[in-house]
Amino acid sequence: MAELAAFEDPKAREVNERHGDDHGVNLSKLRALAKRLKTQQELAHGLWETEDTAARLLAILICRPKAFGRDELDAMLRQARTPKVHDWLVNYVVKKSPHAEDLRLAWSADPDPVVASAGWALTTERVAKKPESLDLAGLLDVIEAEMKDAPDRLQWAMNHCLAQIGIEHAEHRARAIDIGERLEVLKDYPTSPGCTSPFAPTWITELVRRKQEKTVV
Repeated sequence: MAELAAFEDPKAREVNERHGDDHGVNLSKLRALAKRLKTQQELAHGLWETEDTAARLLAILICRPKAFGRDELDAMLRQARTPKVHDWLVNYVVKKSPHAEDLRLAWSADPDPVVASAGWALTTERVAKKPESLDLAGLLDVIEAEMKDAPDRLQWAMNHCLAQIGIEHAEHRARAIDIGERLEVLKDYPTSPGCTSPFAPTWITELVRRKQEKTVV
């Protein structure tokens, strides 16, 4: 904890707080510390229990994802209220867990929009990597009906799923683009030069173009 405190950077905290995070740790230094510590499940538990954001990020990096039980992951996700801890927990831990599919189904239907956003993130992963048995048309129905008025974090996750369906599944591409154009979610989102806009029609079109270029090459 003392070493984490020494990583504190006021400028980093200022930037992070604009994105809803409450820590000022340089993430490159945090990753270097995690690399030095290597996997330590007991230490990860202790760090998580501190409720400190930087400590929880470190815990995620040194834990053993498959060692957590289903209910334990559910409790951790509900405790992970800051965006970075939430994102890292889903991407670095839950996605590698044997309980990922069970949690995806439970979280997607959760009344808490932050919890539901984790379910949608797991669904997006399946859209890209294991779409078998997914009802893609049904997912588009839900997105079309609910994304426009969803809270920010849930809206972002649903929009990512919409884009992923359009990128990965040509038979649903036209409908995905049409939904994005009509709902206009994130249409005016500020995008840095060289980065792809999160506006689904733009995102889909650009990623499909890149895929086609690679195929030609």
